[in-house]
Amino acid sequence: MRIDVITLFPEIFSVVRDLGVTGRAHRQAIWQLKTWNPRVYTSDIHQTVDDRPYGGGPGMVMLAEPLKRAVQDIRQDRQQENASPAKVVLLSPTGKPFNQHKAQELANSGGVTFVCGRYEGIDQRFIDHYVDEEISLGDFVLSGGEIAALAMIDAAVRLLPSVLNDAASALQDSFHESLSGLLDSPHYTRPEVFEGESVPDILLSGHHKNISTWRRQMSLKLTLERRPELIVQARHQGLLSPDDEKFLKTLSGK
Repeated sequence: MRIDVITLFPEIFSVVRDLGVTGRAHRQAIWQLKTWNPRVYTSDIHQTVDDRPYGGGPGMVMLAEPLKRAVQDIRQDRQQENASPAKVVLLSPTGKPFNQHKAQELANSGGVTFVCGRYEGIDQRFIDHYVDEEISLGDFVLSGGEIAALAMIDAAVRLLPSVLNDAASALQDSFHESLSGLLDSPHYTRPEVFEGESVPDILLSGHHKNISTWRRQMSLKLTLERRPELIVQARHQGLLSPDDEKFLKTLSGK
């Protein structure tokens, strides 16, 4: 998978390129990262990438032309390297919410071109002509799209084959389809007793079926407490078993 990023701050992406599991996977050539600075595609001595908005108002707006040239260069470069065509995705608070399904979708693709905006926004004409999809990390505003892109890259790369030491780890992630889209259950490790609290006896029993049942129940309990809408969603999709529903009734009293 190849990921291209259009950003005024390419050095930020050394985090996913060099560190942790994503860094190891990059060194193993499981995925590839290229960054493209819009300033390279300007034509004035000051490398101007923004200007005042028409109609007035606070802030500055990123120019369409440098971004367009960057996208065109990326398309040409991907073609020369025989990389598959990729969607152009703008990180934007007006975009569709990013979730585990989107992360898996990205991991299954040949890659993506992320556009990281800055300032007050980006000239809408660039968005209309060159952006395939807008994605949001959540209902809040950041100074730029870089942090959102980092999160999305990390979420997708860890799902690629051979990235995690144990491929089964991803199957236990919160929101994963193997958990019916619910939250993961609590985890415990050594010591057996920490500040007077012991590891639940069931996890020390060695009885794998009972442990599996306990984890499913704790997943249901945690999800009901913190993200009840995920229970509703799983029920609507037919992902809850009769045993799940029976356990949920013991929690709600209904």
